[in-house]
Amino acid sequence: MTKKYLITGGAGFIGSNFAAALLNNNQEVTIFDNLSRSGSRHNINWLRSRFGADSFRLIQGDVRDASSLNEAVKNIDVIAHMAAQVAVTTSVTNPREDFEINALGTFNVLEAARLGGRQPMVLYTSTNKVYGGMEDVRIIEEETRYAYADFPNGISEDRHLDFHSPYGCSKGTGDQYVRDYARIYDIPSVVFRQSAIFGPRQFGVEDQGWVSWFIIAFLTGKPITIYGNGKQVRDLLFIDDLVDVYQAAIAQSDVSAGKVFNIGGGPQNVISVWKEFGPVLEELAGKKIHVSYGDWRPGDQLIYVSDIRKASECLGWKPKVGVEDGIRRLYQWTKENWDLIA
Repeated sequence: MTKKYLITGGAGFIGSNFAAALLNNNQEVTIFDNLSRSGSRHNINWLRSRFGADSFRLIQGDVRDASSLNEAVKNIDVIAHMAAQVAVTTSVTNPREDFEINALGTFNVLEAARLGGRQPMVLYTSTNKVYGGMEDVRIIEEETRYAYADFPNGISEDRHLDFHSPYGCSKGTGDQYVRDYARIYDIPSVVFRQSAIFGPRQFGVEDQGWVSWFIIAFLTGKPITIYGNGKQVRDLLFIDDLVDVYQAAIAQSDVSAGKVFNIGGGPQNVISVWKEFGPVLEELAGKKIHVSYGDWRPGDQLIYVSDIRKASECLGWKPKVGVEDGIRRLYQWTKENWDLIA
């Protein structure tokens, strides 16, 4: 059945991939984006070239503008709220802007959904940063990575919240507002606390999107700095698998509405930021890559791995693309789209 979708931040990495999946299934898509992020206009041009100039509606707007959102949500069945300020470091240097985009922007989206009268489904892209530094979790330092001493399946949704960094606070605020609008106003909403997402159409920068950034930096000859010792561990999730879980949640809205899911690659798809990722990149590059090391960055977790069993049990979803396969796909895409990267 055809639905009408609104994707805030639909010109971004995740948003454009989700839009492509919807358009491929003949859904009606409206993209709401201020086009400020690097690569956003390239992603819009890609969607138009692939699906046609009139295949979707583009509204150049900002989630901080409540009135434009109120207009955009009219007659919408599903809102995928992906517009965000996405870097911890940026939030530290400009916490007001971070708050206004992430916390106020999410509130504006929810109010537009509430006032629109159609009770649209709302998907919210939250973050594992809502769990903070998790200083109480016992961690083991191994030769090339950190590991949990007591959480072999990763961190579940039962973990207590501990917003750390302005980014964690702003995204966590949105996270909790989305949950409460489901309870108080019966808006069918789903919160995805996402780990490290990567894949094609990602224009990574040093502060965000590290897998993409390291590949781009190597191919363009830019210096690569590892903050910390490079043993930090993340569970990587390829973009196609993320899109799959979004679609599973929408298709099973009677099950997913009102729930929170930790979404990442899970314990089967972990890699350390450089001690293990570096050799994979060097094999693809066919040469040794020089890096320098800097101080630890505020809010950086030594390890984060998602426990994805809830999403698996409720939605029948699990990742299909392995870490090294996904890295190879992103490396190849980046090389093939050199004109956009350069």
